[in-house]
Amino acid sequence: MKKQCITSVLFLFVSVQLLASSGWLDYVDPNIGTTHSRWFFYTPGAVPFGMAKMGPSTNGSYGNLNGWEAVGYEDQHNSIEGFACFHEFQVGGILLQPIIGELKTKPGTLENPAEGFRSVFDKKDEKATAGYYSVLLKDYQVKVELTATKRVGFQRYTFPKSDDARILFDVGNQLGESGKIIDAYVEMVDKNTVQGYVVTKPEYVKKYQPEAEVKMFFYAEIDKKAESCNTFLRGGEISKESKIQGVGACLALNFQTKTNEPITVKIGQSYTSIKNAKLNLETEAKDLNFDKAKKQASAVWNEYLNRIHVEGGTEAEKTKFYTGLYHALLGRGVASDVNGAYPMNNGEIGHIELDEKGTPTFNYYNTDAIWGAFWNLTQLWSIAYPEYYSDWVKSQLLVYKETGWLGDGMANSKYVSGVGTNFTGLAIAAAYNCGIRDFDVELGYEAVLKNELEWRNRLEGAGKVDVGQFVEKGYVPYIDNIGYGTIAIGSGFAASHTLEYSFSSFAAAQFAKLLHKDADYRQLSELAKGWKLLYDPETKLIRPKTGDGEFIKNFDPLAPWVGFQEGNAVQYTFYVPHDIEELVESVGHDVFNTRLDSIFIISKPNGFGGGKTVHAFAGVGTPYNHGNQPNLHISWLFNFSGKPYLSQKWVREILNDFYGIDGLHGYGYGQDEDQGQLGAWYVMSSMGLFDVKGLTEINPKFQIGSPLFDRITIQLNRDYYTGQKFVIETKNNSADNSYIETITLNGKKQDSILIPFREVVNGGKLVIELNSSPNLKLEK
Repeated sequence: MKKQCITSVLFLFVSVQLLASSGWLDYVDPNIGTTHSRWFFYTPGAVPFGMAKMGPSTNGSYGNLNGWEAVGYEDQHNSIEGFACFHEFQVGGILLQPIIGELKTKPGTLENPAEGFRSVFDKKDEKATAGYYSVLLKDYQVKVELTATKRVGFQRYTFPKSDDARILFDVGNQLGESGKIIDAYVEMVDKNTVQGYVVTKPEYVKKYQPEAEVKMFFYAEIDKKAESCNTFLRGGEISKESKIQGVGACLALNFQTKTNEPITVKIGQSYTSIKNAKLNLETEAKDLNFDKAKKQASAVWNEYLNRIHVEGGTEAEKTKFYTGLYHALLGRGVASDVNGAYPMNNGEIGHIELDEKGTPTFNYYNTDAIWGAFWNLTQLWSIAYPEYYSDWVKSQLLVYKETGWLGDGMANSKYVSGVGTNFTGLAIAAAYNCGIRDFDVELGYEAVLKNELEWRNRLEGAGKVDVGQFVEKGYVPYIDNIGYGTIAIGSGFAASHTLEYSFSSFAAAQFAKLLHKDADYRQLSELAKGWKLLYDPETKLIRPKTGDGEFIKNFDPLAPWVGFQEGNAVQYTFYVPHDIEELVESVGHDVFNTRLDSIFIISKPNGFGGGKTVHAFAGVGTPYNHGNQPNLHISWLFNFSGKPYLSQKWVREILNDFYGIDGLHGYGYGQDEDQGQLGAWYVMSSMGLFDVKGLTEINPKFQIGSPLFDRITIQLNRDYYTGQKFVIETKNNSADNSYIETITLNGKKQDSILIPFREVVNGGKLVIELNSSPNLKLEK
């Protein structure tokens, strides 16, 4: 831990030195892609992987029927109901709103903002970047500014002259993906202090752990004494009491203000207790005012963003790159307190081991599902943020030690698997392959093995409840009368599950081999071939089978959701990343390449997915859908079928066409960015580094693509790797030159488009010369 702290300080020193000339924050635009964005997407007032995530809410109080719909901040809305503090997958709460005049007890609607405490605003009065947000609430003429430390939110309101200035704490109401409210409490402790909590039941928690709840606590300090306060239940009668408990609990602080008088609220946050929320505030922000906190947040963001320094490219490409990197670093925030306290699965408070200085040895994090993240996030974490990847692994193992099962998504240690499957074992195995091994490896292996092979008494929240069928039959049987569900004897997503379990079995097998678990290696390797049982030689597609071993009838290769989760047979047939060479042989090289090339030719006019249809699942019935995880490796597959130049071509086309720089066209049109996955894909692919196999091989390798930038410098973490930096230099780079002519690694030319992971993290220089025509001699 000492070495890690020294390295972090060194990173920060370097970034501060470069800040004057770099201006990384100038290339971060959080408003990109905010049309139809998820609850956790728009939180500019935050630091990387933070708990405190400040952001405006335009429709966060509208509810979230199924737990995944787009609510929170919408680019096309023109009124704000308040500024929320907690933004995570299945976690949302604590809304503050400054108001002038009459105390209204409900937020009002988008159609009629004046009936509530929301206020209209103009886009021209809004500013957002990494770590800072500001806006003018026109109805109140109050300027709002947001920033944060890791666990403390800052909200500064600059009021006009008024005898009726107020700060509203809306605590006891559903917000974002929080689900229904079970209980809430808010109290003015003294005229400078407000504290409280909210207990929620998110939809995914309700599905997977019906008895469980998610709790959020806060302790807020206000730098101006309140004249008085009022409490009420939303929409109810107003009281002069200083505290209130129950669903709908709200509190308003009342002030007299002078012209342009700022009032700052510091909000210490915690998932364990009010006491720890106060401790977080005192530890991280006791001596910080708003301006110092903003400056500190900017420095932290610059340090993280500067770990990958790009030069050249267009202004739009830099904006896409650093905004994508920002989103990849924003999601999956810390859930443990400064003293190591964290929320356990059983509702109690756990404690992370402390070092000799009393500092937690790692941080515990909330996390969305890792479904598909091995084609974006984990690759990015592995090369530039291995300390976070390490903490992520340790976080998963904390829950495993408590419950006996790995979870896919986690909200305060509660199971919130959005997809009912589980790739956590694969990601743990990949971390080990990359040299991230500072976790309990034997425990990790035990968890990974159980995740792939065990089904008895398996918790539904651990996903893969049909894995017993896969272990016994080699594939999961398709059941057509259970809708989108999964049960022990099969699934409506049986074919995609078979492909997923085959891939994760391969990853676990490599882990077993490295640890000399020979019997496990043989069993897992056999299971990794399960995809072959669903390969239909007649159609040359993956096709669902029923329990009696027969392919399903009336097979439509483009029909979504029929045996395939969030996709179809055409898309999912390419989902054999660990065994892609054998898939190519089975289909035939010419057929494989013609089909794959045709898919991209057909998909380009449609924006490589759902076109301009604003919906998270707009492209699930198309031949290719870049807006969803199962497709994200497909454009790189030509590297394994003898035509790497077509990967170079189509990856560039996707980078240029699918990704945009405005509210509507950011990550496709209204596509689900999933806590940084699409952003991280842009980052990796625009650097020209990607691994179809998700780093699951022993001694994993990146495939080399056509970088968008003239020079890319990756700062390496010396706690984990021997190298200091890895440089990618691109010669003859232009919009017309998308094909690789030559590859030179550390002064030595090579004809292979592969580069071992260890060569990257050992440090060095990769020089890629581009041309307008393909070099047919390059090969895998």
